[in-house]
Amino acid sequence: MTVVARFEIEHTQYVDHLGKVVRPLPAFAKNAAAMVPDYRAMVLMRALDAKAIAMQRTGQIGTYASTLGKEAIDAGVGAVLQRDDVVLPSYRESGILFLRGISPHRVFLYWGGDERGNEFPESPRDFPFCVPIGLQLSHAVGVAYAMKLRGERRAALALCGDGATSKGDFYEAINAAGTWKLPMVVLIVNNQWAISVPRKVQTAAATLAQKGIAAGIHCEQFDGNDAIAVRDVVGRALARARGGDGPSLLEAITYRLSDHTTADDASRYRSAEELAGMWKREPIVRLRDWLVAQGAWGREQEEKLRGEVAERVQQAVQAYLDTPQPDPRQMFAHLYAELPRAYAWQLDAIEKGNGGNHAR
Repeated sequence: MTVVARFEIEHTQYVDHLGKVVRPLPAFAKNAAAMVPDYRAMVLMRALDAKAIAMQRTGQIGTYASTLGKEAIDAGVGAVLQRDDVVLPSYRESGILFLRGISPHRVFLYWGGDERGNEFPESPRDFPFCVPIGLQLSHAVGVAYAMKLRGERRAALALCGDGATSKGDFYEAINAAGTWKLPMVVLIVNNQWAISVPRKVQTAAATLAQKGIAAGIHCEQFDGNDAIAVRDVVGRALARARGGDGPSLLEAITYRLSDHTTADDASRYRSAEELAGMWKREPIVRLRDWLVAQGAWGREQEEKLRGEVAERVQQAVQAYLDTPQPDPRQMFAHLYAELPRAYAWQLDAIEKGNGGNHAR
């Protein structure tokens, strides 16, 4: 028997769940102060997430998908993206969008049922939220192909959950990316649960990263609760893509500390013991413990940050509440060159009735 190929998947972690350094740090993290902006961003993300859940519970927005537990991924990705890269998110990447300059109130608008929440004037290259599972991966292929065709040193970054890796869209996208050697990075946010389906029954693969082997692309796994590992691995993959060295498939190991959405009750399918154990590995405390141990953070800074974050959250909420309701006639825009009869009479009824702006 002749062995024609061998493969292995590397896993990267720099700081463990106790905040202890487990391997030599990359250059950017040797000065701990350089990671303070990431920590500050993570704290803001969690506060905005908690507020969004409270707003849903009080009827101010609709069903909402929490980002609780993936703050290190969003902060790390946001830190290494360049301005002219393109982000293609799923529906749980609001933290990355905040770091792209997008106002948090747009997230409230989106989950409040207002499509203007999918308009990103602050970062117009980035794609809107994508709720259908895996579609953004095919879109990323088109974006990356255009970048390559134009000879641009840019990258397309698409994010998906572990459940999306069981869809045909996922395999088609990574196969095309590998075949055409596109400047594209696919980041799998492996939070262990595709709604109520656990990772262990989704696939027999030992890792999700190894699914990139068949596509002939670079694949790697890392600790998604370690902000330093996120910045290092994603940063290297993006640099590789921009430099013409082809696509990457990355797997970030994390855990969904929330329900799938506010319409879900995760206690029906996972144990309280499992959840409690994963809270001990959450990313914000881990990074804070490391920063404190390095002398880069302290109690006074923490108290000041909490005040600043509370103010920013309130500003975002007020901006959402102050936004006039959309004109209901917008429902019929951009659908057909000429509205079919079934829709035309509805639009006519709105125009003759009480259509127009209303107070929120």
